[in-house]
Amino acid sequence: MPAHQSRSKTRDRNNVLNRPEFMSLNHPLRNSSSGEVRGSARRGGQTKHQQCPHQQTDHAQESVEHNKDRRESVKLPEEDCMQLNPSFKGIAFNSLLAIDLCMSKRLGVCAYSYSSWGSIRSIVGLLALTGHFIPWICGTILCLSRSNTLAGQEVLVNLLLALILDVMTVAGVQKLVKRKGPLELSPSFLDYVAMDVYSFPAAHASRAVMVAKFLLSHLVLAVPLRILLVLWAFLVGVSRILLGRHHLTDVGCGFALGFLHYSLVEMVWLPSSTCQTLISIGTLSWSPFI
Repeated sequence: MPAHQSRSKTRDRNNVLNRPEFMSLNHPLRNSSSGEVRGSARRGGQTKHQQCPHQQTDHAQESVEHNKDRRESVKLPEEDCMQLNPSFKGIAFNSLLAIDLCMSKRLGVCAYSYSSWGSIRSIVGLLALTGHFIPWICGTILCLSRSNTLAGQEVLVNLLLALILDVMTVAGVQKLVKRKGPLELSPSFLDYVAMDVYSFPAAHASRAVMVAKFLLSHLVLAVPLRILLVLWAFLVGVSRILLGRHHLTDVGCGFALGFLHYSLVEMVWLPSSTCQTLISIGTLSWSPFI
């Protein structure tokens, strides 16, 4: 064997690239075949794009619409966002309601006979009864039947209409709001009769303020009686809080509603002739007024 052949074999054995794991590095890449495949694929794609441009546009529009649908599905509803991020007004309103409930529960010291002021519960209940609808409607009708003057009958008929307006308005608002009292006491029989079932607004407070303002405007009373009348209207509202029937805000809104009822009655004040017609219809005696 020639010496140069033995040296070449030794050189090949010592070469790292001749090892089995590096044999693939010695073979040339098949660029021709892969280039042909890639070229054919590109040509095919170009022909497809040239042949179907409308299909490509439709596919792009479908992908855009699909992405929009996915974004809309990921978005949270607006109501959930409001619950997760409540506004400052909502937080303030809920805080005021919580304070109102807490203070009203603490002030309900006559709600039960075993309460801290349970010994005067009957007196407070009697004071609240003076602002009930039934005593005032019955007393007004009784006075109207005994009255002989046209001026007195005019005042009493308008007072009767004011009482009816008050009870109907308060009952309607209570039905809409359906707010329960601070201690959630069950209504009494008289409350069911007067349709005073719920807490907001306080019917006794509204009626007391309306009647007090009405009497102060249309009756000539001494100063002590006028002060007692105002104090009575205020204590009627407070008595309902002490009995645990109403919140503080219920009584406050009842006072405001009573002033509103008085203003409405003054705006639509019925004259004496109309009052006499209503009295004649109520008593079924037409002959004196024809």
